[in-house]
Amino acid sequence: MEVKIGVQNAPREIVLESSQSADEVESAVAKALEGTSKVFSLADEHGRRVIVPADRLAYVEIGEPSTRKVGFGTV
Repeated sequence: MEVKIGVQNAPREIVLESSQSADEVESAVAKALEGTSKVFSLADEHGRRVIVPADRLAYVEIGEPSTRKVGFGTV
């Protein structure tokens, strides 16, 4: 699913495709905002990790689960 992360004082948002569920992403955001965790961390589909300091989060937009693409360009 597509996740967009807005960071304070940053001109662009971070966009990644995550294999985590919407509930898992929401739980990670909640932990970061309530102070349980100092950082907000997500992994994308390729295993890369995005780590944002919790006090710099502006917003997190959780998209719909991605569907399989059909066509010649999906190889």
